[in-house]
Amino acid sequence: MQPAKQDIIQQLQKEVLAMQRLKRGAGHILSTGLREVEKAFPDQAFPLGAVHEFISNAKADAAATSGFMAGLISQLMQKSGTVVWVSTRRTIFPPALAVFGIDPGRIIFIDLWRQKDVLWAIEEALKCSALPAVIGELSELSFTESRRLQLAVEQSRVTGFIHRYNPKSENITACVTRWKIQPLMSETGSMPGVGFPRWNVQLLKVRNGKPGAWQIEWSEGSFKQVAGQDISVAAIQKRKAG
Repeated sequence: MQPAKQDIIQQLQKEVLAMQRLKRGAGHILSTGLREVEKAFPDQAFPLGAVHEFISNAKADAAATSGFMAGLISQLMQKSGTVVWVSTRRTIFPPALAVFGIDPGRIIFIDLWRQKDVLWAIEEALKCSALPAVIGELSELSFTESRRLQLAVEQSRVTGFIHRYNPKSENITACVTRWKIQPLMSETGSMPGVGFPRWNVQLLKVRNGKPGAWQIEWSEGSFKQVAGQDISVAAIQKRKAG
């Protein structure tokens, strides 16, 4: 491709990302430490000020998803900040957040009974620009409801994580990404005991990006890709079908 055409395409991509409020801002970048994963995102950066959707259909997957989200918000919180975690059925064990360098005292847990109350609390929290992130756990999320959440973060620039456990259907939403996280067997090395958390991470949908799948470990306070374990979504689906 000629340099002039490449420059035009890059400029158009930047303009589209800016209109969709997915372009990273100065000083507002989340570095996952996973270069290959970040290549899947627009502008090769994890989309902040957006709503990310996670879907799990089994208890083990739900626990893995909570762990992966905890790793993400630990980097968003860094040394300061408070995160709101809203749910009808909390899937995280607060003391376990210490594994990801998070003081549970900096998480505001809101446990509610009705889904409509959860949605209201998530939306109101996402409007608070003082928060680095909001996590919401519920089963069902319509396109209209997800659109309201996305509009909220476009104003506040807060990053939202919606964890849908065992939904009736994986319907279309306005969320910028859709993920599925599954646990993997950890490696204990030469010493007996429990190894570092390890997951199969599937990015099923990403607006203006490229889906993919990776095997990732959390160790020494950051994400690390397991060497030689980059696999495609198509390969995973083919393996399941077989």
